[in-house]
Amino acid sequence: MRTVSLSTPTHGRVLVRDVGSPRGLFVGFHGYMENAEIQMERLAAVPGAEAWTLVSVQGLNRFYRGRSQDVVAGWMTRQDREDAIRDNVAYVDNVIEATRGANEPIVYTGFSQGVAMAFRAAIRGKVRAAGVMAVGGDVPPELLADAQSWFPRVLLLRGARDEWYTTEKLGQDYRALRPRCDDVQTLEYDGGHEWTTEVSASAGRFLEQCAR
Repeated sequence: MRTVSLSTPTHGRVLVRDVGSPRGLFVGFHGYMENAEIQMERLAAVPGAEAWTLVSVQGLNRFYRGRSQDVVAGWMTRQDREDAIRDNVAYVDNVIEATRGANEPIVYTGFSQGVAMAFRAAIRGKVRAAGVMAVGGDVPPELLADAQSWFPRVLLLRGARDEWYTTEKLGQDYRALRPRCDDVQTLEYDGGHEWTTEVSASAGRFLEQCAR
């Protein structure tokens, strides 16, 4: 595994696990107060991921977790929101340029706060994605409000006991995406606001679909 440091628009940190003759690029975005290592562990646990180049992108807004020395990150706050969105999309475009081979399919996945980043990278990024897998987070409202936005294959997942990404939110996202998406699937798994082994198994099946 290698670490890539990018500096557009500010210094960003990315973990990459390379593989010979990859089936594609599997790109992950962590949740709030997490880091690239946490999301890389999730990506690596997905069945079939050993055939993909794994890319775990860390948020630009870094800080210490509590009073510890653990460095974690977030993607944005309410302040300067539109500027932050543009910065983040440009950042991910540079990540893709630095890690993707010619014509490899890209599948984005995000957990919690990282879900919005996965969708923004897929829709606003320079390279069209083959799929987006969203775990415990909703579709960004500005993408749904844009009638020109067309979505690739999407898998929406929520834990049955998740109090943040509720059944109602999942249903709203599904109904909004269905008429403007290549394919949209949903799954409610046994768990709360977390990434479980069932999520990893579902991700493996989704990767296989996106590689076809």
